[in-house]
Amino acid sequence: MQSSDVIILGGGLVGLALAAGLDASGLTSVVVDPADPDLRLDAVFDGRTSAVSSSSARMLDAVGVSGHFLVPGGPIRQIRTSDGLAPGSLTFDAGEEGEALGWMHENRNLRAALRARAEAGKNIDLRYKTRATAIERGEHGVRMTLDNGESLSAPLLVVAEGRNSPSREAAGIRIARWSYNDSAIVSVLRHEKPHDGIAYEIFYPTGPFALLPMTDDEHGHRSAIVWSVREADADGFLALSDEQFAAEAKAAMGGFLGAVSTLAARSSYPLGFHHAARITDNRLALVGDAAHGIHPIAGQGLNLGFRDAAALAQVLVEGARLGLDLGDRQLLDRYERWRSLDTLMVAMSTDGLSRLYSVPGKTASAVRRFGMGLVDRIGPLKDRLISEARGTSGDLPLLLRGLPI
Repeated sequence: MQSSDVIILGGGLVGLALAAGLDASGLTSVVVDPADPDLRLDAVFDGRTSAVSSSSARMLDAVGVSGHFLVPGGPIRQIRTSDGLAPGSLTFDAGEEGEALGWMHENRNLRAALRARAEAGKNIDLRYKTRATAIERGEHGVRMTLDNGESLSAPLLVVAEGRNSPSREAAGIRIARWSYNDSAIVSVLRHEKPHDGIAYEIFYPTGPFALLPMTDDEHGHRSAIVWSVREADADGFLALSDEQFAAEAKAAMGGFLGAVSTLAARSSYPLGFHHAARITDNRLALVGDAAHGIHPIAGQGLNLGFRDAAALAQVLVEGARLGLDLGDRQLLDRYERWRSLDTLMVAMSTDGLSRLYSVPGKTASAVRRFGMGLVDRIGPLKDRLISEARGTSGDLPLLLRGLPI
């Protein structure tokens, strides 16, 4: 039987970030995932991207992931939000010499860098193409049987399986969830004029249109889009020709980036909300989408998962230095307290924003524009919102400050 400090179920972005954080401080982990990562190596770009906040980028630097990026991310220097194409907007600026508000990465590049970091780790055992057939969480530890007949043991099981986590369901952890009856259309556009590192969030009653700056390539300027549309309309957007879709996107953004063409295949996914009633159980901790899923309106979904990973890594490393059992209830309670309020506040804020901006009518639009103008003039409030966008508000784990544990 192979023993480690932690077993991580799920080798996605958050699971591998946690493994890297533990490895950087000498804790061992086994990552179990049924997927075959080699199938993604030569996959064409599928249009899926992620906004990595500045604090998450610090964590990736601190645990040695950033050195494995084959393609650098595109910095977000400014965020502009507007109510449709009406005059007036709210602008969040990193400043001339300030740290970028965040970085845009293709998901395939994030996956590749995290996997390369895990493969280089001395304390990480990657078990892809492997499933758990039995899991026992007992008084003295966790025992897992794999489908190849091997057995694993550890003091703690971390569940990073995603929003439909079977291990969370098996633990009897209840979930609050609802659907927005909307879908997100994601793709990447090439455009005539430079984006200058500006991310745009244009709110329409049918949903927000987000335009996110990517790194330019040899052919010109690129931006990712996340376009929230009514669920009933999603198939229609996917059925458009590339030229028709580009024309619709250009109209939605007001044409301020000039001529537009599509650069990646379009895909869609349903938008919903879910939040676990608790994120720990006996010798078990949830991270990432297994614990929470939010509206993409502020681009914070993946960053919440990275914040989970940073907090849990710190709790476990500091517990190990005190000689504690890593599945001890007091350590799990500390993780629960640290993360529960932050995730709930972000989840409810994004939910509230999505509902606020979906109210149609000129009066509602005028009220929203007045509110944005007010925020733009109130320095402390605007600074707080910039901190939220950077992911630097609240009690930050050491990794999110760029510091080793």
